[in-house]
Formats: sequence, C-alpha cells, structure tokens
Amino acid sequence: MKTERDMQYEINEWFAEMIRDEEYQYNDGGRSDSGRKGTAGDCVCRAIAIALELPYDQVYRELAQANKEAGGKRSARNGLYRSVYEAYLNKHGWVWHSAPKFDGRKARFNDLPQGRLIARMARHVAAVIDGKLHDTWDSRHKMVYGYFAKGN
Repeated sequence: MKTERDMQYEINEWFAEMIRDEEYQYNDGGRSDSGRKGTAGDCVCRAIAIALELPYDQVYRELAQANKEAGGKRSARNGLYRSVYEAYLNKHGWVWHSAPKFDGRKARFNDLPQGRLIARMARHVAAVIDGKLHDTWDSRHKMVYGYFAKGN
C-alpha cells in the first residue's frame, strides 16, 4: 500500500514531467542522424542547426572551417570562438539582442520573446523555439546573457 509520501512523490514527478514537456524538448539538431556518437561540446553547432533548420553536417563543416580560419582547430566539437559563430549567424541574417533586465534576478530562457532564437547562456548556447528550450539536456536553469534572432 502506498504511503502519503509515496503518493506526493508521484504527483511531484508527474507535475515535473508535465512542465518539462511544455518547456523542454530533447533535440540534438540532427547530430545522431549524421552518424556521430557519444557526447561532445558542440552546443553552438546543435543550436544553430535547430534554430536555422539546417542540416547538422552542413553547420558543423562551415563552423569548423571558420574556426580554423580564425586560428583555432578545424572542429566544432569542443567549443568555438564567439566571433566565429557570431559572424556565421550574422551572415545568415541573425542579430544579437541583450537579455531583458530584471530587478533581483537574472534572465532565463522563458523571459525571451516568441520565435526561433539562439540563447547564449553561462558557458552554453541553446535553441529556444516559441518559449520551449531545445537541447540535449535540460539547461532551463542557466542564466541568459542574450539571444540571436532572425533580423528584419
């Protein structure tokens, strides 16, 4: 027989899952479909592939080449220079916006406007589509510095 504590735990888990479904969506941007296995620090590549609706392989190749030309490794697997992905997004017509300011708290992903966005967070980048975080892990708790959105 279930105790009241067990029942409350099940209710809390159900509620947490319901919120997750509305605010978070697992999405690897096509990384696994491209044949890549395991984990990598390719959050920028994934976020761009998701938000711009481009094939992961295409985004990876272009970012890796740009990173090499900027003096880094020819890879988008373990992080990129900010200047590299900013230039890439600008080339595709995306512009930077600072996160909204609040008294007493930092901006989070759900403070951002609707639409297809790329949020730059503390040591992470993720796609946000119409208020829902798309990523390979639940990074909703992270502070947001700002976001890229398609310019007019």
